[in-house]
Amino acid sequence: MTTMVASPRADLLRVRKWPAAWVTGGAWLVLLVLFGYVFNYVAYRSGNGSFATDGMADAALLESVLPANLPETITSGTPMFGGALMMVLGAMAASSGYGWGSWKTILTQGPSRSAVTLGSLLSLAVVVAVTVVASVVVGLGISTGIALVEGVDVALPTVTDLGRGAGTAFLVLLMWALFGYLLGTLARGPALAVGLGLVWSLVVENLLRGVGGLLDWVESLTTVLPGTAAGSLVGSLAGAGAPGGAPGVLDTLSGTQALVTLLAYVVLLPVVTVLVVNRRDLA
Repeated sequence: MTTMVASPRADLLRVRKWPAAWVTGGAWLVLLVLFGYVFNYVAYRSGNGSFATDGMADAALLESVLPANLPETITSGTPMFGGALMMVLGAMAASSGYGWGSWKTILTQGPSRSAVTLGSLLSLAVVVAVTVVASVVVGLGISTGIALVEGVDVALPTVTDLGRGAGTAFLVLLMWALFGYLLGTLARGPALAVGLGLVWSLVVENLLRGVGGLLDWVESLTTVLPGTAAGSLVGSLAGAGAPGGAPGVLDTLSGTQALVTLLAYVVLLPVVTVLVVNRRDLA
């Protein structure tokens, strides 16, 4: 129990002083602001559409950047862009310890490998939670400012809707972060882990979904992929296939199916990671 308390505290100290963590979180916030607010608002003010707003009426463009739409805004980019960034963070968090030799130093001192690994994963979950809270704060501030500038009522989302949106964003980002952590543990090198993760999330899954229309067994396989579950859960909240819809947002699974699949990944990925750490040589 002492190790379980000390390990996440030490790992959080490492993350706070780690530039890569701040850069990754900052990159996600920049993408959220650009694709969630700047492009839509500029298109609304100018009356010209863009690749991100094609087919959206002016009223819909304005509505998309108001506070009431905050739950949809903070979740729409998580299946692809946000998920890819959190996966990179998770991969670097795990693999950097092998490159620096810190895992070997820590685990040869006597602490339980399982406790240290779970503590590190817990600290990663805290980082994801902080990222989601920062997304809510930034989105709320920008959308409220736009509402005041446009002279419309500042209608905030209900607590239930905001909680559902923040919970969805947290679950999706956490799943990808855990996926990246497992890859980093397996590869024990950041370059390979990050490369494999990005190829999987941005290329392989999309190709499999494309082939699924031709082969039934491939289509069945795609229903249990992490990207399909993440995109479907966000799609159940924000709506998939609408004009201006974000990449990666799907309607393949129902909201309940997507939630169950994501929860299964959130439980399974740490278990596999702990098993790998316990059974492998640290050298």
